[in-house]
Amino acid sequence: MLAERVGRAMFAKDAASQALGMHVESIAPGRSELTMTVRPDMLNGHAICHGGYIFLLADSTFAFACNSHNRNTVAQGCSIDYIAPAHAGDVLRATGTERSRSGRTGVYDIEVRDQHGRMIALFRGKSYRIDGHVVDEPPAE
Repeated sequence: MLAERVGRAMFAKDAASQALGMHVESIAPGRSELTMTVRPDMLNGHAICHGGYIFLLADSTFAFACNSHNRNTVAQGCSIDYIAPAHAGDVLRATGTERSRSGRTGVYDIEVRDQHGRMIALFRGKSYRIDGHVVDEPPAE
């Protein structure tokens, strides 16, 4: 599947996601799912996962979902709402879903949940398509 090849190519170059221990669990046109285990070095002064790490997981999930059509796409804007804290050892699962894609723009929602299914954060990303493709194949339409 083209979306999977795009995901593999992107992840191979994504040093940030790799360094944080993220794993691409699945990718399909307009969808992606990534996981990340909260490490002790990701905790803030309240002994909970720093919001920036949760944002990074959601943002990476957004990137894989919006590039899954094999059209180079970047973030135009995004926001996040933190619902509950995550703790050391929690396995966070971010699921990204395309809500709209028209012309050069798209809207994607990412839900971040812990290993018990508890909602940790809600992220909305707005994408903008730029020139080019992730891999040298015709883009998915």
